[in-house]
Amino acid sequence: MLHALVEPWRFGFMQRALLELVLVGIVGGVLGCWVVFYELSYSAESLAHALFPGLVVAALLGVPLVLGGAVGVLVAAVAVAVFGRTPEIGRDTSVAVVITTLFGLGVVLGLSPSSPPGLNELLFGDLLAVTPTDLAVAAALGSIVLVVLTLLYRELLVVGFDRSSAAAFGARPLLIDLVLLGLIAAVVIIGVQALGNLLVVAVIVGPAATARLLARRMVPMMALAAGCAVLAGLLGLYLSYYANLAGGASVAAVMVAGYLLALCVRGGLLLRASSAA
Repeated sequence: MLHALVEPWRFGFMQRALLELVLVGIVGGVLGCWVVFYELSYSAESLAHALFPGLVVAALLGVPLVLGGAVGVLVAAVAVAVFGRTPEIGRDTSVAVVITTLFGLGVVLGLSPSSPPGLNELLFGDLLAVTPTDLAVAAALGSIVLVVLTLLYRELLVVGFDRSSAAAFGARPLLIDLVLLGLIAAVVIIGVQALGNLLVVAVIVGPAATARLLARRMVPMMALAAGCAVLAGLLGLYLSYYANLAGGASVAAVMVAGYLLALCVRGGLLLRASSAA
């Protein structure tokens, strides 16, 4: 039993993969609580897709993914703003059209026969190919995300609880919205190497949704979400190693299983409470 637990960690690529998941899990779990609290899960998914063509172009040109992601977000924001002003289209429809178009463009660029091999990893990730440079970038961006969330903790709570009167308490709803979108983009860029564009949102929404079933106060919820994300990363790597499955998909599957388990536990507790009453 002990040998089975220790065996995967003899390899450097497994150690780097676990460290990447720990970094992404902590940052994604903490940020994810605010994403769930603000009901931005769909926005996070849309933003991840909007980033994709920028990531692909950055990979093709050999420039940092951070730069490509930033350009991708800017293009998406401008496109949504322009098309959203058309009364015949409407804002919701314009968001759907822009995001779908950008994601489709990224897929065409990434999977084109003329594109160099390896770009499809931006879609599905390559958890076992994480490099020390990827870890350094994840640690740097992750630290910035956590610092910003700490500094804006009070404003985030105020705006989240009562947006209409937040200004009276010195909070700025527009600034908070923009900061949250920027932080989501940063976490997507951190996790895209490991989990890919299609699965990276799982580490933001999944653990936070699980934690919200079991905790009500924000600080315990963030701690629980980060713990759930790290545990899911560890168990997902074991599953990937012994079942010979894709690393990112294994981690996402464990996160979904964790949410379903928490849902069953919460349902059982509510049922027991109602029976006792």
